[in-house]
Amino acid sequence: MRRLDDVIPVPVSAVPADGHFAITPATQVSADPGLAWVAAFLGLPAAPSGGAIQFALGLDGPDESYELDISDSSVRVRAATPAGAFAAVQTLRQLISEGTLPAGRIADRPRFAYRGVMLDVARHFFTVDEVKAFIDAIVAFKINHLHLHLTDDQGWRLEIPGWPRLTEVSGASGTGVGGEGPGFYTRDHYTEIVSYAAERFVTIVPEIDMPGHVNAAQFAYPALTADGNPVPQRTDTEVGYSSLVADSETTYAFVEDVIREVAALTPGPFLHIGGDEAQATTPDDYRTFMSRVLPLVGKYGKRAVGWHEMANVELPETAVPQFWRTEPADDGTARAVAAGSQVIMSPADRTYLDMKYEPGFRLGLDWAGCVELDRAYDWDPADRLPGVPEHALLGVEAALWSETLRSRADVETMTFPRLPAIAEIAWSPREARDWPSFRRRVAAYAPRWRAEGTAYHPSPTVDWE
Repeated sequence: MRRLDDVIPVPVSAVPADGHFAITPATQVSADPGLAWVAAFLGLPAAPSGGAIQFALGLDGPDESYELDISDSSVRVRAATPAGAFAAVQTLRQLISEGTLPAGRIADRPRFAYRGVMLDVARHFFTVDEVKAFIDAIVAFKINHLHLHLTDDQGWRLEIPGWPRLTEVSGASGTGVGGEGPGFYTRDHYTEIVSYAAERFVTIVPEIDMPGHVNAAQFAYPALTADGNPVPQRTDTEVGYSSLVADSETTYAFVEDVIREVAALTPGPFLHIGGDEAQATTPDDYRTFMSRVLPLVGKYGKRAVGWHEMANVELPETAVPQFWRTEPADDGTARAVAAGSQVIMSPADRTYLDMKYEPGFRLGLDWAGCVELDRAYDWDPADRLPGVPEHALLGVEAALWSETLRSRADVETMTFPRLPAIAEIAWSPREARDWPSFRRRVAAYAPRWRAEGTAYHPSPTVDWE
């Protein structure tokens, strides 16, 4: 039988009691209006009232907070919001073992509002069904944002009206690293992903990378280049060679069309504009470009997110730099915080899921070093950058770049078990985190991965059951 604290991320408070609740064929779930979906996610029949498992709203607490009371005869859940009820469902699903739940009381709430993971579908395309499976896997650990890297030098993966060659050419056969395409999302496909995620309280954060990482767009439309001449298709892994033209009105007509469409398709508050590795853009041109593009994101009702190079220019207070490098400090990010910005923390040497676990590992890169499970767990976002204290952090995001990935199993192998470690950093109180405890809990989760057919890396830092 599981212990009450056998949960990832570890709860704020877990007080065990004697006994256990047994789930039988007669066990039913009743829930407040608006929570009718709870029974289906627990895999149990619903009852209009009187169920042994009861979900109710009305908890006085922050969004996603919940309280869980388990006795021999009942399970009672109170949540502040439906998202809190969904978080409680994930806790219950982890605690169920051989048809029983351990008795006791859990009180829980998130440390950070934003707990994300990025999936790169530009360097290698993943289908709608593969993205859905990824969403189902990440919500178990209370991840609530999925950042989709939709465009890059090697591929353009989202249909944009008025610019059909973006996907007809740069989403076609031969795209992706090594020419491993094809694939792109129609507007209906993207809406399907957004809806599926929303049903699981996951916000989609779309990224259209600019002004660099745009070779796929320029290959499809040579008018976007500096001289109007075609550029070759690129399927290698080099970076920093492409740039939109900062003094061209064609650039801004294109960018506005893209931002308007992506914003209209995305109900969430964020739109990621990339901004990284723009070595082919001069500093003056970068400032010119951002001064034109950042207001467009706001014009269409979204909050701009960008890789932290964006913070080298003056930002709107609502803009969110996402720190991704390995350096111990970043002056631009610190200045943005001083001016009122919040930050998403994604240091590559801790949160990049595409880094190899160990030298010679068959997947991944190693430019930020190897990142075994203990390294992914042993850090804190509030300590990472001078000038970026806890109150300035919107949250934490892991990132999975797909240069070396070719299958759903590859994605899972690089994601698990490191994502649960990063999820615990983002959800749980700092003082509640404990590496020996996490090692035990992640080992206890492995039989579920095996039963579900989910690939994972059996890290030598853990004694796997």
